[in-house]
Amino acid sequence: MKPSKIRLFVKPWCGWCQEAEEWLDNRNVQYELLDVTSDRDARQEMLQLSGQTLAPVIEVDGEILADFDTGQLAKFWQKFE
Repeated sequence: MKPSKIRLFVKPWCGWCQEAEEWLDNRNVQYELLDVTSDRDARQEMLQLSGQTLAPVIEVDGEILADFDTGQLAKFWQKFE
């Protein structure tokens, strides 16, 4: 089942965030990128969704994966393939 709405909450200087972006880009996944360091609303929403301020956080059709590396992302992503 291909996801319809993907949002990635990041901190631009975060290595895990950059790896998550590369992982999605390498698979031609379309997603909305939200910088929680410059967008106060995005930071508040990330906190509400994940219960934490750590990034990255990805929301895929309402399902949340927080503070992850690409290995965890790959496992999470399997349910959407």
